[in-house]
Amino acid sequence: MRGKLIVFEGVEGCGKTTQLQRSQQWLVDSGWQSLLQAKGYVQQIITTREPGGTELGSKVRHLLLEQPTAEMMQSRTELLLYAADRAQHVDGYLTPHLSQGALILCDRYTDSTIAYQGYGRGIDLSLITQLNDIATSGLQSDLTLWLDLDAATGLARTRQRGSIDRIEQADLSFHQRVQQGFTALAQCHPQRITRIDATLTETEVAEQIQAVLGQRFAQWYGTERLEDER
Repeated sequence: MRGKLIVFEGVEGCGKTTQLQRSQQWLVDSGWQSLLQAKGYVQQIITTREPGGTELGSKVRHLLLEQPTAEMMQSRTELLLYAADRAQHVDGYLTPHLSQGALILCDRYTDSTIAYQGYGRGIDLSLITQLNDIATSGLQSDLTLWLDLDAATGLARTRQRGSIDRIEQADLSFHQRVQQGFTALAQCHPQRITRIDATLTETEVAEQIQAVLGQRFAQWYGTERLEDER
């Protein structure tokens, strides 16, 4: 049985990494993980990220996110590095685990490349689509949770944390274009991308995500009849 790929997306500071971790813990605490495993729907639940979901990818992540050097990274170089990380991640991690029936929670995937390098950097969207297709061999998310937050609010959150990476250092107009990219993607792919209101409290955001996951489990596994077993 093929597993499922659930991706968390959004602008900087939207809380996607925190919510991914909360979702993983909720799946354990709520009994979903044990139930899905007992019924044979899921073999394991794992988390990963892009860039950096593999040993090789962690080195690429360092190149992409470290502080700027005297030599500025070119936009096409950035795009190709993300594609290289993704190709390694898909072939070396995502596909093998999905083929074993894993439920994967992934921090960023292809939509980020379209939003950041396409809308943000201005690289041709058709080129990015082609490159994503090559890097993924056609693997798409089964569900993408888009944590929708104003770019300025998100940047303010990241800067409160102290150290910021190379992408976070880009100006507000860049991040606003990224936000527009996620909005456009959600409008184009409503079956795959679900908007989550990330302006609410952390707990309220988590509750939205849990409701969406419960609905998707019902669609994927017919779990309405299993609710009482949790």
